Amino acid sequence: MGQSTTLAWTALTSLAISIVTHAPDLALLTQVLDRLGRALRHASQRGDLTEARVVLVDNGPGTGWRGPLRQVLDAVALPAATELLSGHGNVGYGAGHNLALRACDDEIHLILNPDVLLEEDALGAGLAFLAAHPEVGLVTPAAWGGDGQRQYLCKRYPTVLDLALRGFAPTRLRRRFQTRLDWYELRDRTDDGVFWDPPIVSGCFMLCRRVALDGIGGFRPEYFLYFEDFDLSLRLGKVTRLAYVPQIRVIHRGGHAARKGLRHIGLFLRAATMFFNRYGWRWW
Repeated sequence: MGQSTTLAWTALTSLAISIVTHAPDLALLTQVLDRLGRALRHASQRGDLTEARVVLVDNGPGTGWRGPLRQVLDAVALPAATELLSGHGNVGYGAGHNLALRACDDEIHLILNPDVLLEEDALGAGLAFLAAHPEVGLVTPAAWGGDGQRQYLCKRYPTVLDLALRGFAPTRLRRRFQTRLDWYELRDRTDDGVFWDPPIVSGCFMLCRRVALDGIGGFRPEYFLYFEDFDLSLRLGKVTRLAYVPQIRVIHRGGHAARKGLRHIGLFLRAATMFFNRYGWRWW
């Protein structure tokens, strides 16, 4: 890991949260924002947070979603300033978050999926960890799926075989390679203790120092969907430290590109090719 040149970070005072949506399930989004509001109140009461803003980025088809999304934001009554960015079309996941980054300049920035439910103390735990460890620029949580199964958000550098097994292989075949997949998902390293410097982390919840994101220029917009988080992780790891912090707990209801149809499979394969062309192909 390269030596960071931005270690003189100030104390935590403000937090921005960006959420990128595309024709979302409004009931689920309402639940996500409600849980986010509880986590913000908890962090404020603990003294970990003085102010917050939420930027909801609408990548939806046309401007018809603006009204319902604004209604959801208003109905939840978040303890934060709120902003809705809409009308720019579907620019992609990473580019959508870049729009939010340009709209705010808070010291800490949370990249959050619209299908991630926070435990009440999640933000407080993350902000406290960053305050205690100024050398860390990104923290990632312990996650469970909506089915109650543990999800492993930290990854080693992938091979083509790893991705094919996880994304497309039938259950019986995956079981034959379970030891390999467990190794890829760093299950031996991400249990009950802090794990330092995971090579790659999932983008569903990335609690970052803004100065670290600015230092690498945010997301690469050419990744329309998928692998933008892999790319961001590798670039952040060159300028700051990453940490898995199990005291931060979330429920993640997304994933599984292969189950979303041929278009998502095509987007996944395109992004994978771009990623491996940039960082190096590993087949097995």
